[in-house]
Order: sequence, then structure tokens, then C-alpha cells
Amino acid sequence: MATSLLYQTIDQLSRERGIDPEIVISAVEDAMLVATRKYYKTTEELQSRFNKETGVVEVHAVKKVVEQVVDSNLEISVEDARKYDSNATLESEVRIPKNTDVLSRVAAQAFKQVISQKVREAERDTVYAEYSQRIGELVNCTVKRTEGPDIIVDLGRTEARLPRKEQSRLESHQIGDRLRAVITLVDRAARGPQVIVSRGDTALVQRLFEMEVPEIYDGTVVIRVMAREPGERTKVAVYSKDPDVDCVGACVGMKGMRVQSIIRELRGEKIDIIEFDEDPIAFAANALSPAKINHVSVLDAEQKHLEVIVDDTQLSLAIGKKGQNVRLAAKLLGWRIDIKSEEEKRQEIESQMAAMALRGAPITSLPGLGDKTLQKLRDHGVETVEQLAQMTPDELTQIQGIGEKTVERIRRVVTDYFEQAQQAMEAPAADGPPPAAEVPAQVEPVSQEQASAGESRAEERAVPQAEAKAEEPESSQKGEAQKGTPLPGEGGETG
Repeated sequence: MATSLLYQTIDQLSRERGIDPEIVISAVEDAMLVATRKYYKTTEELQSRFNKETGVVEVHAVKKVVEQVVDSNLEISVEDARKYDSNATLESEVRIPKNTDVLSRVAAQAFKQVISQKVREAERDTVYAEYSQRIGELVNCTVKRTEGPDIIVDLGRTEARLPRKEQSRLESHQIGDRLRAVITLVDRAARGPQVIVSRGDTALVQRLFEMEVPEIYDGTVVIRVMAREPGERTKVAVYSKDPDVDCVGACVGMKGMRVQSIIRELRGEKIDIIEFDEDPIAFAANALSPAKINHVSVLDAEQKHLEVIVDDTQLSLAIGKKGQNVRLAAKLLGWRIDIKSEEEKRQEIESQMAAMALRGAPITSLPGLGDKTLQKLRDHGVETVEQLAQMTPDELTQIQGIGEKTVERIRRVVTDYFEQAQQAMEAPAADGPPPAAEVPAQVEPVSQEQASAGESRAEERAVPQAEAKAEEPESSQKGEAQKGTPLPGEGGETG
């Protein structure tokens, strides 16, 4: 029977596409209107209705009954109207049937195109309504085909796109491969598959842990924060609501079975499971695992800046390959981390102490200046080497008893003093440990260069415009011989 055959076809199509049968019927009715109007080339007001009993799409031209016809496409006289409806009266509407059996091949093609378009639109609306509520959900899918760098996977009811940026860098997939992914986006405006899935999102790791670890699924153990570089390494910070449950042990499982199952699913990606701590110092020590940390200190709580000290042998392990370990730890904490070895920290402290000693050194520690000159300087209020280095030649010559020759001698003695002090600090650092190649220097320690920057500028002001021609004492000759040596702060290498 024609009725049951057409309706069964519509019903089957609806089930296959997961859409409401009424949407397909509406599409059929719209398509018949388009085809009829295309065949008759008319501007009449047409209406269509699918008759479930006969299986026929009936099309009618609707016209208003009037006394005087002005527009024959929209109006009809009472006499003509009663040919179709014997009860027709003025101002009523009459429905005039249109013969659809004579539709041409072109009209039939238009019918087919409209139905296909309407069904696709309905299908896309259904997919969006379903999958937009499932963002973050773990799904099983099968690789169906590739489109450039992207992979199209089959979710069962629809297709999804796995973009290149959402793929793990170390994975490659073949057609027919089964894999797990997490839904990250449903794009209503996309021309191809609307659903976007990911293998590189941190939510994938979280869902896998929820599947493998019952304590996480029931809420006893909570994943607090994660940091991931897909295909290489993931750090997971967990804590337990039950003091009797070991959060790390629960995630690792007996002989590592639970975490190994997740690692296999991620194609060998390394996973560090650490215990979360509200204290950033304790959390930082945990986050830099597997390296052993000697000391963690907060440099700037407002800017969230930490300094971590490790043994020389642990430095490369703490930094990780290409800085990966410290980078993931910083993401995990949300703090900026500086890592230094014990030797680097020792040299930094020595440099700071030496700089402080230079700034406060009395002028009596300057060899080459006579007692009378020193006394004149003290009488003028100059007590430290720093004060003396900051004085200009004009200021020195204003002191009674100090002339141009004495000013030149003071300049050379001060220069010698800073050069010898700098050389003494550089000597123990000559054979120091190699720099941390992968970690950028984020905090500049107070160095001898900074400490003596003021002395260098002041010393430049103290240099007279012309060299004194008179013979100088031995200490002055020594300063002349070393005149080419850069002063601290003038571009020379400092300790």
C-alpha cells in the first residue's frame, strides 16, 4: 500500500538520522511546494499537506472569495469558488487543488534537493542539541578518514573532527584505529563535522583517572590541578578527603597497574602523581619531583615568585629535558620558579657580601694615600671609599691642601682598589659549575657590577681632562699601567 510504504520510509529515515519524523514530513511538504511553484510558474498562495492515509502530498492554491476580482492569483469570484466548494461565501477562503502528477524532471530534482537540505539542517540541529550537553565527556571513536592534518572520527551517531593541534605530538593514527578522546567543542557554524574532540586536553587524563581509580570516581580522592604537555609528560596534583586513604597510592595502584593502564592509553606519555598542598613551598617541593629539593623560599608573594635550591647533582633533574620539569611545575603552582644549585647560591651570597663590604670600606683601607691626605679628607667629611669615588675633581680641589696632582693620585688609588677587589671575587668563580642551560635567568642577583656601578660613575667624574705630566709615585705608575682595565660596571665580566 502506497500509504504505509511512504510513511515507513520517512519513519526509517528519521530513526537512522536521529530526527523527529514530523521534521521529515515538513521537509517533504516544503519540497513539494517548491517543485509545484517551479512547474506552474505561479505567484499563487500555495499550501501543502502530507496525507498519511493516502501517502500523497496534496498541494492547494488558497484564494479569497470576493465580489469583484482584482488579482486572479489571490482572489476568486463567488461563482467560480462554488465549483470547488458549494458552501463558499464572500470573504471566505477556498482551496483549489493542484495536480502534482505532472511535475517535470526539473521540479522533481528541486523536490529532492529541498528534502536533502531540510534533513541535513534538522540532523545538525539534533547533533548540536545532544553533544553541546556532553562537552568534557570521554567518548570512544574510530578513525574514519583524514582531511589534511585533521582526522575525522566516527562517534556512532555522527562524525567528529580531531584537529592537528588537539592530537598528541607523538601519536599517529591509521584508518580503523579505535581510540578514546574527550569532547571539547560543538561548533554550530562548522561546514563539516560539528563536534570537536581532543587527545591533547588535560580533561582526557582526568577522565581516564576517573575510569581507572574508584577513589576519584566516588570523590574520596580529588584531582586538584593538572599540567600537561601532550605526548610527553603530565603532572597531576591530588589530595584525599579521607586521612586514611593515600591519594598518591590510590592513583598508582597495586604495582602501578592503574597508572600503567592510563599510560598505555596515552601511548607511553609519562605521568607524575604528586600530593597537593595549600602551602606553596611544600607544593613546589612536591611538584619538582623526581628531583630532591634542599630549600624553597618565597622571593615575592605578591608576584608569586619562588626560589628553589638543589644540590649540584640534582640541578639537571629538577630542570628536566628542555626545561620541561620546571615548566610543568610552574604551571601546576601558578608561580614563577627560579632554580639554582648550592654552588650558584653560594657565589651569589659571596658577591653580595663583598659588594656590601666595598660600599662601607673606610678610606684608610686605600694603600698609596698619605696620612696627611687621609686626614684632610676626613676633616672634609669623607669617611668611606664609596664617598670618595663619587666626588668630582672640582669637589676634591676645593678641599684645602689638595691640588691637581693629589686628585690624580686619588683617582689612581681608587681605581686600583676596585680592580683588585673585583679580581679577588672573580678568582674563586673561575672554575665554577656550568650555567643552567635550559632555565632562563629570571631573577638578577645583586652582583659586584651593580654594587660598584655608582663608584664607576663617580670615578669617571673624578678623572681630570688632561693627564698630569709630573712624575708620579710608584702607586700612581701602577695605576697608569692598569688604566686599560675596565672598571666595575663598564662592560667587564663580573663575578
